[in-house]
Amino acid sequence: MNTLLTFIAYELVWFAAVIGAGRGLTWPGVGAAAVFIAWRLAVSRCRAVELRLFALALLIGAALETCWVRTGLIRYAAAWPLGSSPAWLLALWASFGLTIVPLFAYLHTRPWLAAALGALGGPASYWAAARGWHAVIFPVRPLPTLLALSLGWAAALPLLTALARRGLPAATARSDA
Repeated sequence: MNTLLTFIAYELVWFAAVIGAGRGLTWPGVGAAAVFIAWRLAVSRCRAVELRLFALALLIGAALETCWVRTGLIRYAAAWPLGSSPAWLLALWASFGLTIVPLFAYLHTRPWLAAALGALGGPASYWAAARGWHAVIFPVRPLPTLLALSLGWAAALPLLTALARRGLPAATARSDA
């Protein structure tokens, strides 16, 4: 049950962040993420691991987003407070870090599958944010951006799942955390 609630809650955070950003607003995503993060940490059976995942996801997200923006591969609507790492997007990265234990346990011991899913799912999320809500702005030729997103996410998801695997007892990693 916790897995389903986590999935639904994270999707609500994603929609709040992306729709808000598409309208030039940062607070819907940051507010929704704050509620999600507080809830996830309150119900977590492995809070220490999830706090590390939260921090690592935030660091990875800030580094990747800064790289992508500064190289001109991507721009964001509602770019406040930093043009390179908007608050709404960092809130999504932090929230995503708290989905690794409950939603991605099957990837904790499958780094190649994590890389493949990251390489596909990450860019798909940005594409949806760009096309559906105009929260993300791709350059005229989006292929280099999609490739960079794919590489970044292909590295990020296995790193996060490896941290989860190292920090969780074997039984907890397979259970509904």
